[in-house]
Amino acid sequence: MTAPDDDRLTFIEDESIDSGKSPLFWRLLVVDDDEDVHRSTEFALRDLVICERPLRLLHAYTAAEAEQILANEPDVAVVILDVVMESEQAGLQLVERIRRGLQLTNLRIILATGQPGYAPEMEAIRDYDINDYKTKNELTRNKLYTSITAAIRSYQQICKLDASRNGLELIVSASNQLTGETGMQSFAAGVITQLAALIGVPPEGLVCVQQTERSNGDSVPRRIVIAAAGQYAPFIRGRLEDIADSTVREAFGLCFEQKVSIFANDHIVLFFPAGADQHFAAYIATHHPPIDIDRHLLEVFCTNISVSAENIRLLSRLHDYAYVDRLLAIPNRTAFVEAMEEGKGALGGNEALVVALIDINEFAEINETFGCAYGDAVLRAAALRLARLPGDRMVARVAGDAFGVLGPASAVVPNELLALFDDPLEMDGLEHRISVCIGLVRLEGEHIDGHMALENASIALKRAKSHGAGSHAYYTEHVGAAIRERTRLLYDLRQAVAKNLLFLAYQPQVELMTGRVVGLEALMRWRDQRGNHVPPDRFIPVAESAGIIRGLGKWVLRSALLQLKRLHESGWPELRMAVNVSVVQFEMLDFLAMVQESLVEARISPRYLELEVTESVAMTGADHVRDVLRQLKALGVTMAIDDFGTGFSSLSYLDNLPVDRLKIDKSFVSTINGHEEGARIAEMVVDLGRKLGLTVIAEGVETETQAQLLKRVGCHEGQGYLYARPLPADDLLGWLTSFGVPT
Repeated sequence: MTAPDDDRLTFIEDESIDSGKSPLFWRLLVVDDDEDVHRSTEFALRDLVICERPLRLLHAYTAAEAEQILANEPDVAVVILDVVMESEQAGLQLVERIRRGLQLTNLRIILATGQPGYAPEMEAIRDYDINDYKTKNELTRNKLYTSITAAIRSYQQICKLDASRNGLELIVSASNQLTGETGMQSFAAGVITQLAALIGVPPEGLVCVQQTERSNGDSVPRRIVIAAAGQYAPFIRGRLEDIADSTVREAFGLCFEQKVSIFANDHIVLFFPAGADQHFAAYIATHHPPIDIDRHLLEVFCTNISVSAENIRLLSRLHDYAYVDRLLAIPNRTAFVEAMEEGKGALGGNEALVVALIDINEFAEINETFGCAYGDAVLRAAALRLARLPGDRMVARVAGDAFGVLGPASAVVPNELLALFDDPLEMDGLEHRISVCIGLVRLEGEHIDGHMALENASIALKRAKSHGAGSHAYYTEHVGAAIRERTRLLYDLRQAVAKNLLFLAYQPQVELMTGRVVGLEALMRWRDQRGNHVPPDRFIPVAESAGIIRGLGKWVLRSALLQLKRLHESGWPELRMAVNVSVVQFEMLDFLAMVQESLVEARISPRYLELEVTESVAMTGADHVRDVLRQLKALGVTMAIDDFGTGFSSLSYLDNLPVDRLKIDKSFVSTINGHEEGARIAEMVVDLGRKLGLTVIAEGVETETQAQLLKRVGCHEGQGYLYARPLPADDLLGWLTSFGVPT
């Protein structure tokens, strides 16, 4: 053994282990595709003697080469195997061939990897009897020696007992069985059961204790009973000091202090070393000297159990990574989904389960303003607040700032959940008030899809958020169908944009008194891959909510102006082009610059561009909107209020806005049917426009009667099917020529 400061493996140039001269030696096979690993392992194990025998190393650089060596060298004791070689699964696939193909069940396998992310699955550790698992940076000289010593001792005893004792089968089966456990308490219970069968004593005087070394200022190690049988069963989860029998206490104390197994006349204490200073030991009352007990059999048992215990800890850590939120130490989304599916819709009786999805409002702003560490503190405080929930309810973190609560309907009540956050959260002496929204779903039936249930809760949450902070909403099939239809439409719209399935159509605008064509309105259209038209009132709101309208708006403006330029050059030089603009576009900081760039690119004077905004946008009173409108007006662009009369009109705002034209909504025009009363609203809008110095244009003019009445009340312009449906760009020039002389 080398000194502690020589513990790290080092690399050598050309020295290697040569124990072939000895008639007895342990064969070790190193399987790794890295030459340096082979050489450093040779150097680390040079001149070592384990169990009175030197070592001889065999080398393989691929899984196929290793399999060939093992087929020809049946006495290999230990394989040190890289998990990731020529492929990510090469190591585990070789293990399968070793155990199942070559039927080599005695040799010991130590897995090593330089990539911790490729840790073996729980089933692989159990099924292939993997004896140890280390990352390569853990394999110091001393730890490598310790692992190999334990593996060789295990191999030696297994081989010895394989030839002479039936107890070996019990040991191996016990080890494999116990490796399949998922927690130390279940594992320890299995240990004492197997010990009783192995030694041939009734499980009455067996107790298993785990020791945790001094921490957190403790003056003595903590020793907890993790499994017991018979008279000691009441002490499970209690302290060793609570056991009245001083013989048991002292025997455990001596075992832990000396870190060895104790064999006395009337009892045995087996010591099982474990990592992280969490050793455990098992006490067996034998009531007679253990002269008939094969100590080597028990040593093999202890060796296997120690390895299994390490595997249990590995599996427990993997389980925690999979099912526990690292920040809050509560169940995560995966655990929550499985709990919903295992609940099968009811918790005893006929009471349905309810899922509540709780989202912290404006959490992103909290992170941006105060930092991520503060945001984490808010999440911890919120989790502690939810932990106050009484009864049989599960709380999990299912998203960045969202918690899930699962429980019976009588216990998951939205108003009670909201009330938890009435008082400010307390964080390191500071108070922070938050609000939440909650989406709820009732789980019904025998077959619950946890992911679908969580998706439905998310749909309900979106509905709750639309009602404002502190709101809640339950999922319904109608709401779910609407949201999913909207989602599908958004997906199809994105595909349509990518495949250029959107196009522009142009509807002429006519001066009522003269019949001249004075302008065109650019209208976005969508024909899907089946040739069906998707109505604009379906896809434009979706485009606005998803932000797609920003890019589409730029494309519409550019394309419309380029088309207008072509018409000007074809003999219609005074036509104007009307383009609709949404509130989302007005929120773009570069909107004004984008309009200017499009005008310059098309070489169009700003006076031929008219931007149409809805009444609700124009009347918001937002300073930014008013500033942009004034800058556009100063540029020379004209402005129109679209769908006038359908929003929340405010004459004071209308009088102060730089607007040139009012468009009477087609819903009012359609009421004009030849009677005087049908034209009253149109007449009022025209009169208002005249007093404000604005031009008035009527949309949806479909009959000559409507046109005549609009003309009579003084309406300036009109557009609608009476004159033309929206026309593709290729048909515009032909229609203009047939309709009348150029303007």
